[in-house]
Amino acid sequence: MFKDVACLGLWTQDFRLEIRVGLSSPPLPISLYFFVPANPVSLLISPSPSTSLLSLSINGDAAHGGGGGGVLRVGAPPEDVRGRLKGLMATLRSEFGGPAFDPHITVVGATRLHPAAAVEMLRSAAAALSPYPARVASVARGGFFYQCVYLLIDPSPEVVEASAHCCRHFGYQSSTPYMPHLSLLYGDLTDEEKERARRRVEELDKEICGLSFQISELALYKTDTEDKSLASWEKVEVCHLENK
Repeated sequence: MFKDVACLGLWTQDFRLEIRVGLSSPPLPISLYFFVPANPVSLLISPSPSTSLLSLSINGDAAHGGGGGGVLRVGAPPEDVRGRLKGLMATLRSEFGGPAFDPHITVVGATRLHPAAAVEMLRSAAAALSPYPARVASVARGGFFYQCVYLLIDPSPEVVEASAHCCRHFGYQSSTPYMPHLSLLYGDLTDEEKERARRRVEELDKEICGLSFQISELALYKTDTEDKSLASWEKVEVCHLENK
């Protein structure tokens, strides 16, 4: 009946559409994978061996009411002050708890993409981006686990444009304005505990505000926001930025 195998992939800013048609005899399933960053959906269309009818099933987060996992994001590790920040973060964890993680400035927020495609996007974005400066504006505390205590980064033209450049390559559009920051502590703390931790940062490193450093690499992370231990988090790729 069918003799060959055809595969078609399409990428747009809003979704990735990948159509895989299995063509053989007897008929193999025709699978259509539809990935939306927030809700990936997989459609399976199977020809019946005895009739010309097609059966349709839907699998994925959208069909099951959501769920986490497989989320990718881009961060900018502060290479030249990494040791200084990791020491500060380790002290905070010893006093307030929380999981360990690498210091990084969020560049592209959480999005759902095939890892291989995301790696190519990261490489493409990094190839056109030069190292750029960043500066700590203040120590702040947030309202949820992943923004417990952090360094607010000055939204300079270089920092903002680097994020916008990478977001364009990833087809990522945020629902909120970009707030460059570097988290120091993750945790479900009370407001009083967060304020104590915030003040502790200023005590431990009195020159942290105003600290300037160079961003010379971008990293792609695979994360699961439901895994607060961060045990499943993985650094997928690192690209070094070169002066153009």
